[in-house]
Amino acid sequence: MKKITILLLCISFMGFAQQKTTGLLTLSTNMTAALVLDSPTQTVTLTISGPNDRWFALQYGSFNGGMEAGSDLVYWNNVTLVEADHNGIGAAPSDDTVNNWTLVSNTNDAPTAGLRTLVFTRPFNTGDATDYQFNFADNDVDLAWARMSSSTFALSYHGGSNRGVLLDRPFTTLGVEDFSLNAAVIYPNPSNGNFTVVTKTRLETINIYTHIGTFVKSIEAIDSDSFEVSAEGLQTGIYLLELKNETDSTWKKIVIN
Repeated sequence: MKKITILLLCISFMGFAQQKTTGLLTLSTNMTAALVLDSPTQTVTLTISGPNDRWFALQYGSFNGGMEAGSDLVYWNNVTLVEADHNGIGAAPSDDTVNNWTLVSNTNDAPTAGLRTLVFTRPFNTGDATDYQFNFADNDVDLAWARMSSSTFALSYHGGSNRGVLLDRPFTTLGVEDFSLNAAVIYPNPSNGNFTVVTKTRLETINIYTHIGTFVKSIEAIDSDSFEVSAEGLQTGIYLLELKNETDSTWKKIVIN
């Protein structure tokens, strides 16, 4: 009987652990996005909301900033969600020959407010070498967003206040809340000065390294679950943070502007 009970518990747990999500992320006052990874079907579902009278876009994958050449993105062109690749800052993205995102729903949620919500899905691995390949084992994902500053669907410069970057957005397993250090959130990121590390468990030490692995300094977090870090003395660039406590450790990325 005990063996059967344990087996049933394991099966139940596996059933809950078949999906991961970023949760609904607020990108700006009128843009949100969420990614859900589904292990059995090996598909990712994107739900994105934005202004109905202009293009809005989301970049996803592993990167250090927005509009990085070669990074995957999708943008709403008033007809569909277009899959494209960035060509770098100052250059319009190139639309993919084949769009691997499949429409699930397209809703004009609030006509008076001019908001639209799109739900699209695609395989983790599209077979296209230029597409970012999702993996259910991924612990987090980098995201960047942009929207046009005026009512138009013509791709052009959107202005500095109409974009943003969210690095290391953690995936949480649906049905099982993640209390490990991997669920830690760092904000703002990129940072122009101080930044805060928030965790769901105790944080004891923060080790800071350069992006090539050179040790910079160690900070004692005094057994905290929310700790402010001063970027004083850190030059502009990308840094790796090793978050540690007595039983757990994880790595996060921070960009200092």
